[in-house]
Amino acid sequence: MFGIGMPELIVIFIVALLVFGPKKLPELGKALGRGLAEFKRATEEIKHEISTEVQEIEKQAGDLKSQAEDLTHFPYAFGSPQQGQGPEAKTATPAPPEVEPTANPEEQEKGHAT
Repeated sequence: MFGIGMPELIVIFIVALLVFGPKKLPELGKALGRGLAEFKRATEEIKHEISTEVQEIEKQAGDLKSQAEDLTHFPYAFGSPQQGQGPEAKTATPAPPEVEPTANPEEQEKGHAT
């Protein structure tokens, strides 16, 4: 549907021949060929750089993953329990204040409201 067939190429060649003349047409063809070759070389270089960067990022991600797995096997890697880093070093939480029971439920509600 969007492809260029033989009749279209012939029309383009005839228009180019009329516009640029028979002497300039080969030079334009060479320049166009060089430009396309340079474009292809540049795109291949960019593809190579991108793939190299992706490989480096994947390697770094693998290294980080292995380091994280190592840390799960050694929970005290960054400190000992005596320094307050391990599970044995628990902090004491204060107990809630005791409320003395009263005989009257209305007084209990007043005590909780304040």
